[in-house]
Amino acid sequence: MIVGIHHYFKSLSDLEKIYRCPGKFKFQEHSVASHSFKVTKIAQFLGTVEEQAGEQIDWRLLYEKALNHDYAELFTGDIKTPVKYASKELKRLFNEVEEEMTKKFVEKEIPTEFQHIYLERLKEGKDETLEGRILSVADKIDLLYESFGEIQKENPEELFLEIYEEALSTILRFKDMTCVKYFFEYILPDMLQERFIEQSELTAITEKMIMESGGNASL
Repeated sequence: MIVGIHHYFKSLSDLEKIYRCPGKFKFQEHSVASHSFKVTKIAQFLGTVEEQAGEQIDWRLLYEKALNHDYAELFTGDIKTPVKYASKELKRLFNEVEEEMTKKFVEKEIPTEFQHIYLERLKEGKDETLEGRILSVADKIDLLYESFGEIQKENPEELFLEIYEEALSTILRFKDMTCVKYFFEYILPDMLQERFIEQSELTAITEKMIMESGGNASL
């Protein structure tokens, strides 16, 4: 049997059919493919902020991490954020399953001479490198916007408020990064100034979380 790249290319279309946060009513569906695109664009901006502040960005590594960070969901589907992060042990198990299924796919569908590249390229991209940290922030910023969009449209599902809080909590863990400071100073205030029914409540929650993290809330 000839092993080519055909099935890998074909699988990219399948990512358009995997929707995030399955099983819950949503006003707007977001696929894994669209999420990966948005995260890459957000990471590009965050990387630009860091570069302007004097940091050295490995742009190839950043783009590869952002584009590929959720490819493993092709095999597992999207797991709701509150479930996936319920405990460190559960998150570790999810990661192990994704890594093993990705490894099997690469060994079966990617030509031998490229397998070592794709085993590295498709692994979990959130690590302690600057590019890995930018990815972590970009991923949660998009999640923040997805949940905000549902809250803004008065989605009654409490899950989206939980997702908003979890995403904001993760971003706050990187509050010493220049790009995160920029996000809290210039981007988040603009978002919260948009009109929506729970505006005062969401703003209060956001300010409280920022203050508890030791930040300066002035939204």
